[in-house]
Amino acid sequence: MKRLILASVAYLFLAACSNDDSISNNDGNSQNSTCTNGFAGIYPCNNYDLVAHLPLSTFSNGPLAGNDSWGWTDSLTGNEYAIVCTTIGTSFVDITDAENPVFLGTLNTATVTSTWRDVKIYNNYAFIVSEAQNHGMQVFDLTRLRDVASAPQNFSADAHYNEFGNAHNIIINESTGYAYVVGSNTFAGGPHFVNIQDPLNPLAAGGFSGYSHDAQVVTYNGPDTDYSGREILIGSNVFEVGLFDVTDKSNPVEISTIGYSNIGYTHQGWFTTDMNYFILGDELDEVNYGSNTRTLVFDFTDLDNPIYHTDFFGNSQAIDHNGYVKDNLYYQANYTAGVSIYDIENLEDNSVSRIGFFDTYPENNSTSFNGAWNVYPYFESGNIIISDINRGLFIIRKSGT
Repeated sequence: MKRLILASVAYLFLAACSNDDSISNNDGNSQNSTCTNGFAGIYPCNNYDLVAHLPLSTFSNGPLAGNDSWGWTDSLTGNEYAIVCTTIGTSFVDITDAENPVFLGTLNTATVTSTWRDVKIYNNYAFIVSEAQNHGMQVFDLTRLRDVASAPQNFSADAHYNEFGNAHNIIINESTGYAYVVGSNTFAGGPHFVNIQDPLNPLAAGGFSGYSHDAQVVTYNGPDTDYSGREILIGSNVFEVGLFDVTDKSNPVEISTIGYSNIGYTHQGWFTTDMNYFILGDELDEVNYGSNTRTLVFDFTDLDNPIYHTDFFGNSQAIDHNGYVKDNLYYQANYTAGVSIYDIENLEDNSVSRIGFFDTYPENNSTSFNGAWNVYPYFESGNIIISDINRGLFIIRKSGT
């Protein structure tokens, strides 16, 4: 049943793309546009400026769509890089001089093209999975980006892990050196553990069954002292959120699960910085129930007894996708509404306010699978990257900073 629903999501996404000519809409490089009177160039905005934009045509002359993204900061040089996934592979952009980003090259897909590709970082290595058949996990040494003599290059992987074929997503706990691959063709789509402490020699480390679409894995230091120092996996598992203790890879233990009303597709979530709350996006509730963008919040102060805390709503019926917390802000990739930024400092009092946005899809804010797929807000410079299905890479920044 869970596979059937995943297939339905895939169908909806592909149908939206195939029926919207804007999937190849590349409106040229846009540079350094201050958000003035609600616009940065053609893009609606509030409180966030456009620093630079690289359209999809930067990464390939042929047809392609964007999907996931992540960021890497070189600990040796301090240089910042955007890692941009597309249907054809994974591209690397030096954004150290954010107004003049440099496309360095692409690591092509391991097998065939795919709408879904995902990347995370550990110890200067990128780990890449895809829904492409027999893709496995590519490992790429990011320090190679320091000295690219002639850009752009066609890169090759430095290692390849093939204990699974296709996979939907990858999560890495950088404090332990373990990757967790979800939605693969192993463990019935449940988390597949990989020891990546030696990045060029990844080793299978077990897993458990039960389809998971996305997850966050942390070394826990939150309010529930029963689990201090334990490795906790929070899975967004289609119909529910599941909490698991995965400290002992040979004996993962389910802690608890929680559902909620009007479930469409339990998609992705993130802990608040203090680990008191977990903020969740449901990818199909706007589609199925017609509400404005709904984001749910759960009280996780007792991991054995998670409870619903509150929800908050956006300004349109655009679908929410990936969301991340940095300090007291929640950054949400909101498909056709671009990226929304929420102040969650007073979450305990059910007070959440949208303090800014940058809309990478100016055509409309419809309930469709176009626009912003992912946002990465963790660069120390304050630059934020957005990967957009239709328009490629955006670099934005809070106005006045």
